[in-house]
Amino acid sequence: MVLPVHDVNPTRRTPWVTRLLLVVNVVAFVVSPIALAPLLGGGSPASVCRQVAFLDEYAAVPSEVIGDDPLTAVATGEAAQTASGEAGCVTQSPPPYEKSPALSVLFAMFLHGGWLHLLGNLLFLFVFGNNVEDRLGRVRYLAFYLGCGYAATYGYSLLFAGSDQPLVGASGAIAGVLGAYLVLFPRARVWSLLTFFFFLPVKLPAWLVLGSWFVLQYFYARGAGLSQASGTAYLAHVVGFAVGAALVWRLRGTGQRRPLPASRWGPRAGR
Repeated sequence: MVLPVHDVNPTRRTPWVTRLLLVVNVVAFVVSPIALAPLLGGGSPASVCRQVAFLDEYAAVPSEVIGDDPLTAVATGEAAQTASGEAGCVTQSPPPYEKSPALSVLFAMFLHGGWLHLLGNLLFLFVFGNNVEDRLGRVRYLAFYLGCGYAATYGYSLLFAGSDQPLVGASGAIAGVLGAYLVLFPRARVWSLLTFFFFLPVKLPAWLVLGSWFVLQYFYARGAGLSQASGTAYLAHVVGFAVGAALVWRLRGTGQRRPLPASRWGPRAGR
């Protein structure tokens, strides 16, 4: 309903970590079979099976994450037909590789299910990540980002501990960044597009933009998200947002920038 495109909240440090995260997400997606699918047959059985095999190996799977026990049968990437003539994927047991469920959570943060999934996540990270990095500092910000991603995945997996549906995407970690931004800069102004009103550009306070986003994620999680029918792990968004807000709560303010120590280089303007 509200699509943020730019915030009026200058920074004093170049957001190198946020930029690095943007680049790594793009590169990881571009080299994955999911991005290459349109060039390799689109929705053909062979292309789908390659994607399934890739996700079996690298995505976070709730049942694996909670039990710390990888699946015993995985897709090989080859397509086949059943006796009834239906298309399917060939599986192999045991897997030809060793998978660490805990490490797969990290890998999954940099994988995406499609171009829209990737670009939507990176837009939010681009708009809000630089200010959170500026307040936390680069090292703490990176640890914060990854910690929120882990919390979001494990929180979702606790509810769907028996699910073998793979989880991919940076949205849990980015939701943590949004929660932190709301706490740290609630009064910052954010240029947004009202998608329900012909993409009308308006300048709104961060508390309204991000607060409404969180409320929508919560209601989606209570409804379609809990049935897993939507294809989106809304609960992971809710957990990531709440964890991010809680972790920076002691740094909360009115939205005004706290002065940084004097530097001979002087302040650096941001977006």
